[in-house]
Amino acid sequence: MDDLDKYIQQRKDRDPSFAEAYESGYQEFLIGVLLKEARQSAGVTQEELATAIHTKKSVISRLENRASDARVSTLRKVAQALGKELVIELRDQVSKPKRRRVAREKMAPA
Repeated sequence: MDDLDKYIQQRKDRDPSFAEAYESGYQEFLIGVLLKEARQSAGVTQEELATAIHTKKSVISRLENRASDARVSTLRKVAQALGKELVIELRDQVSKPKRRRVAREKMAPA
């Protein structure tokens, strides 16, 4: 665990509202990362994906960089255009989802 992870954990332990906001923000960030990875692995540009789902490139960029306001219908269109299936899962709050580490080089702008 590096210094940043330690700091975040200490802050989450001290401040429940920070912990909740952090986890929520992390999940929103992760959705964008997953969308970008799926698009790139399909060999599709943002422009091509936008054309496929009848929207603008800026919408795709916004989804990949801040998916917090994404509509389920839009996520479903993106998934279908990339040959994927959108799966939404509800879990008990007792079990926290495992955090997925994202390599920094994958976060470079498109």
